[in-house]
Amino acid sequence: MPCAVATFYQFVALPDFRELRQPLLATCAGLKLRGTVLLAQEGINGTVAGSSGAIAALIAELQSGGLFGRRLDDLELKFSYASDMPFRRLKVRLKKEIVTLGDRQADPTRQVGVYVDPAEWNDVIARPDTLLIDTRNAFEVAMGTFAGALNPCIQSFGQFKDFAASQLDPSRHRRIAMFCTGGIRCEKASSYLLSRGFDEVYHLKGGILRYLERVPETESRWRGECFVFDDRVALGHGLKERVTGNRSNERLESG
Repeated sequence: MPCAVATFYQFVALPDFRELRQPLLATCAGLKLRGTVLLAQEGINGTVAGSSGAIAALIAELQSGGLFGRRLDDLELKFSYASDMPFRRLKVRLKKEIVTLGDRQADPTRQVGVYVDPAEWNDVIARPDTLLIDTRNAFEVAMGTFAGALNPCIQSFGQFKDFAASQLDPSRHRRIAMFCTGGIRCEKASSYLLSRGFDEVYHLKGGILRYLERVPETESRWRGECFVFDDRVALGHGLKERVTGNRSNERLESG
């Protein structure tokens, strides 16, 4: 049966994130949603699937001030569809970080790179003085990426720090543009680079998914498919499902 899918995140102070777990789990379970939501002191990150009405009810609850007291006023949201339920169960997990980098200086609520709207992305990355970096894991890059992007060849986002230390130099790489699946890794990566002395850092707002949703395929610089962390495996332009295998992966690391 077709399902609606919502992907969302926001970096925001949630000192009470432990107390939020059970009420959020109960809300999602009551709506018969499946998927994974991560809660940490730095914010929320989730992908859930269910009926369109259930998805709408959850988003309304998150933004209405019920559970979170109107703290999720800048929730980054993306909607898509799946031909079948892409998750096997529902999980709400407590984490140290909603996307793991392991550096306290990387704080998107304090400093973050310049957001670039998908409509402007092609122009930004076309400049010859721009170093374009794909911040995703190597297996994701292998499925698809933007033409001309540098692959850091990392196995997890936590290794981005090592890549930056060995391959990037503020004196040589003066203009950097980064992208990831939904935008969350880029927010933290851009904050990290700014804390290390890089002055001009850009990142794709809403990530690859927003780009594929809004930019016509005839104008696209994207090549291949975009890996997603559920049983759909990959999405193409227009966020159309392109299943390349039956791989169940409910490990939420990204956006």
